[in-house]
Order: sequence, then C-alpha cells, then structure tokens
Amino acid sequence: MARKFTSDHIAECRQIIKEGSKSFYFASLMLPAQVRMAATALYAFCRVTDDIADEGGATLKSIEELSQRLDLAYAGTPFDHAADRAFSEVVHHFDIPKEVPAALIEGYEWDIQGKSCETLSDVIDYSARVAGTVGIMMSIVMGRRIDTTLARACDLGVSMQLINIARDVGEDARNGRIYLPREWMRQEGIDPEEFLANPVFSRPLGNVVERLLDVADTIYERGMSGVLNLPSSCHLGIRSAGMVYAEIGAKVRENGCNSVDTRAYTTRGRKLGLMLKSASAPFSALECDPSPSLEEVQFLIDVAARDRDTAFGDGEWILELFAEMERRDQAYLQAARSGI
Repeated sequence: MARKFTSDHIAECRQIIKEGSKSFYFASLMLPAQVRMAATALYAFCRVTDDIADEGGATLKSIEELSQRLDLAYAGTPFDHAADRAFSEVVHHFDIPKEVPAALIEGYEWDIQGKSCETLSDVIDYSARVAGTVGIMMSIVMGRRIDTTLARACDLGVSMQLINIARDVGEDARNGRIYLPREWMRQEGIDPEEFLANPVFSRPLGNVVERLLDVADTIYERGMSGVLNLPSSCHLGIRSAGMVYAEIGAKVRENGCNSVDTRAYTTRGRKLGLMLKSASAPFSALECDPSPSLEEVQFLIDVAARDRDTAFGDGEWILELFAEMERRDQAYLQAARSGI
C-alpha cells in the first residue's frame, strides 16, 4: 500500500483528540510511540465520525455517508481528511476487522433512529458498539487479540461508556435522549417521556444513576484486570485512562448523583495527578479475570479473536514517522508535567 498519511496528519489527529477527548489525550502520552500513534488515529476517526452523527441535522443519510467513508478507508482510498487517512493506514497495518468499526457506526445509527434503551442489556448493547469497539481496536494495536484480553478490553470500554451516561443524564435529556434503562426509571416512579419533556433532578432519578454507576464499577474492575495481559509498556497509559474515568464516576457520586443540574469533570491538574498515581498504585488484581465476556460484546470478540499475529510494520517509513512523533510528544509531555 502506498504511503497515505504523514506526521502532519497525525499531528492534526492529535489536535482533534486534544480538543474533543482530553482524558484520552493525556493518558495517551504514557503509551509507547507505536501504540500512541495508532491509537491517536483510531480515536480521531471515532471523534470525527461521532461529531458528524451527533450534529443536530444528522440523518440516516449521514450514517450512509459515514459507512461510505469506512468503505473507502478499507479500500485503501480514504476520504480526504487527516483522520480518515491515518485510520485507513492503521486498520490495514494492524489487520483490524471491518466489522468492528462498522459496529461503531451502527451505534451512531441507533442514536439517530432514537432507539430506546429499555433494559440494562439494551444499554450495554449500545455501549458495546460505541465504546466496546474502541476497546477491541486498542487491544489489537497493542498486539493482543485472544478472547480473554479482548473481553476485558470490551469491559473497560463499556464501563467507561456507562460512566459517560451517568455523567450526561441532563445534557442527553435536553437533546431528547435517554440512555438510562427506562425500566429502572419506571421502577422508581419516573415516567421517561415526562422526564424528557422536563428534565428535573429527583432523588429517585439519583437512585437510577447510582445503580448504573454500581454496574459500571463492577465491569470496570473486571476490565482493569485485563491490563495485566497487555504489554508492560502499555500498562501506564491504559491504567491512567481507566483511573481518570473512575474519577469521573466518583465525582458524579460526590454530586449526589445529580447529573441533571451539573456535569462532573476532572481538572487538568487532577488528570495529571492520576496519571502519576497510576505509575505507583498497585494492581487491584493479581491476574486477568478469566470470566466470559458480556453477552452483548461477544459478536465483537468473535470477529477480532482470529488466530493470526498482528502485523507491526512492513515499511521503514512508518517507523520513521513514529520516531519523529515520539520526539514531538516528549516535548509535549515535558510541558504538561511542568504545568502541574
């Protein structure tokens, strides 16, 4: 395959992440160069496509166009955007099955269709697509595609999405969406449609949010145990990202699970502090949890857990690119540490 992207494309992808996903941006600085560059390309494509699907005027036509962009990326003739070019190179370089990002786009389609999450399983089904897919792709670029490791990567992605849902209840409702399990809301005496019409916090709603965070915590602990199966050079970056998200969940709890009137967040200084803490904090598990995957993510594992070695490069140019970007990132990391 001809060279498709340059260090400028990766730099543009990194800017997209820095503006749209600060938690990942800071944690990614702790990843080894090759994984960091590949992850940046993946996240940038996810961020760009998510923004398109989230636009007020987004329609099923928008989803068709995103599917076409995915087709072009896998055909090796990507759409003329830095994220698409970098993404195309990465999915070919690491042999990422097309079904995985296709499931991500399906999650966007569910958003536009207004698909209702009646049960917890429905919420996890949605989270598998918009976040479990990212976990799968990250595991693959780190050279791990055995069933158990992929299951734990999906766990981590799903738990992060559940935390996002718990954090964004008010914002989502004001955009006409509910991702909390509607049956849980009804059990607390809350009519979902009435809540959409007038998003007001109540103690019963807080109970629903807290219940979802409890589920997220359980899945998160299982997912974090999977870090032990990753290359040791990746431990710090993934643990940092996980700890930042866990902190967001803790902030939601500190706010009384009121994510209607306020939105939990972590400051830049706190993110950097958690990153440093992740370097010394002991693992909560001694080995990777061998539990089966969540039923809702098994379809992703089936396509990703293929008996083949992950390719790590068939051209010197990509190694030169990583080396160049590593020098730039060292400068960024030094600047970030100085700003604590």
